[in-house]
Amino acid sequence: MDPKSSEPSTSVISIPLQPPSAHSGPGAQCPSAGGDAGTMSQDTEVDMKDVELNELEPEKQPMNAASGAAVAAVMVGGVEKNGLVKNKVADDEAEAAAKFTGLSKEELLKVAGSPGWVRTRWALLLLFWLGWLGMLAGAVVIIVRAPRCRELPAQSWWHKGALYRIGDLRAFLGSDTGNLADLKGHLDYLSTLKVKGFVLGPIHQNWKDDASGTNLEQIDSTLGSKEDFDSLLQSARKKSIRVILDLTPNYRGQNSWFHPSQIDTVAAKMKNALNFWLQAGVDGFQVRDVENLTKASAFLADWQNITKSFSENKLFIAGAESSNLQVILSLFEFAKDLFLTSSYLSDSNFTGKHVEFLVTQYLNVTESRWCSWSLSQASLLTSSVPAYLLRLYQLLLFTLPGTPVFSYGDEIGLQTAALPGQPEKAPFMPWDESSSPSTSGSVSSNMSVKGQSDDPGSLLMLFRRLSDHRGKERSLLHGDFHVLSSAPGLFSYVRLWDQNERFLVILNFQNMVQPARLWGSSLPASASLPAWVDMLLSTQPGREEGASLELASLKLQPHEGLLLRFPYVP
Repeated sequence: MDPKSSEPSTSVISIPLQPPSAHSGPGAQCPSAGGDAGTMSQDTEVDMKDVELNELEPEKQPMNAASGAAVAAVMVGGVEKNGLVKNKVADDEAEAAAKFTGLSKEELLKVAGSPGWVRTRWALLLLFWLGWLGMLAGAVVIIVRAPRCRELPAQSWWHKGALYRIGDLRAFLGSDTGNLADLKGHLDYLSTLKVKGFVLGPIHQNWKDDASGTNLEQIDSTLGSKEDFDSLLQSARKKSIRVILDLTPNYRGQNSWFHPSQIDTVAAKMKNALNFWLQAGVDGFQVRDVENLTKASAFLADWQNITKSFSENKLFIAGAESSNLQVILSLFEFAKDLFLTSSYLSDSNFTGKHVEFLVTQYLNVTESRWCSWSLSQASLLTSSVPAYLLRLYQLLLFTLPGTPVFSYGDEIGLQTAALPGQPEKAPFMPWDESSSPSTSGSVSSNMSVKGQSDDPGSLLMLFRRLSDHRGKERSLLHGDFHVLSSAPGLFSYVRLWDQNERFLVILNFQNMVQPARLWGSSLPASASLPAWVDMLLSTQPGREEGASLELASLKLQPHEGLLLRFPYVP
């Protein structure tokens, strides 16, 4: 048969057998047995190869000369190759069709409605709702059993930090020519002290011992103008610092309230001045030496009512030089919630037990009144406290329940300037080491504001740290006060509020090492002393902040004060 007339295959590429050799012919049609066997063996081998090649994927079949010719023929005709591709695709589709394609809608509905699946769905739904209700019940139990937060007391700005007195403007500025405009430049310094307000003056016009020549609504022209004062108020307000104006009438005379026969005139001037300055925007007032004022409690109550009627956020301060508790209590007769500063704490022999007695006695007799703490109505701490106890008293004033009140210079231990036989003069504030008008030479670096600002262990830095803690810790802001039993010479107490961190204060007034030996019998069950506490700060160098201290073995250095903290434990 002619190869060219053969029908092309549509399934595989056929490799043609080798044509008969030239020796085959009509006379060679009966080959020998060996030749036949060889020919049959070759034919069989070729056929087996055809079968193997046909079973292989077309792309994996070997190529030879004969097959190459056949492939060429296929590529020319384009039939064989195309047929192979078509058949391969058809095979893949058939295989994919044989795979599982999922259940039909009818089959799914039939299965879903079977009793087994219905029971399973109901069981899962029931478990879901039981779990949800269980979590809800658990949340309710937690809320009910959790300790309720104690309601925070209403607090005004003077409850939240210390007050700072600038009694002599020029002495504070350190210049004989200082004025209100210069004071604006020191507001940033007051911000570093974290004080909530400052008491300024008196700065009004006062003719010594002359009531008619005293004008409480007029600023002394040597100190500035009303416009200067208004500008100061605006600048202080931007820094969240309140301005309290001292209106003590006869501050340059012998009697701060003039002669008793002039009291009605003075009272009328005070009422007018209060209204005038309230309209001007001041945040409060102070009057001093009120124990020398006739009918003091009645007048103080009247002036406080004028101040509070304008706004509850205004403060009225009365200052008394007396340290006598009965005299101090008489001033509260008509003004129950009067903010009073006095020299009460200065009447101390500087022992731990005596200071403890003074504090607890004052808190007991004033009952629920908000207290202020200072050692005088105007003087420096160094006028009442020896230098070695200044750090201890700073810690004490900042951690008692109430508002601490300081005079300018208390933060650096400023000493009162006094010449023999002459009254005390307000000392100039040493801002740096340069000489000041109140000194004959330069100021020691450890006594200047600049020098102490650069010293982490200075009195000024201690003041700033205490003021910062006092203003942000709830237990120190408005927490309960509990005195602890301790070793002789110590005064120790705990400040705590609800579920907030507790603070333990231990003050060693003795000039010797003292073991703490604390006993918290007065503490509520929820505030019992722990075995270990964390060290927040010490008034003396050498202790590591944040270190854990064991109370059973705690010892205090001479004149050392510790501010310690421990967590609330339900």
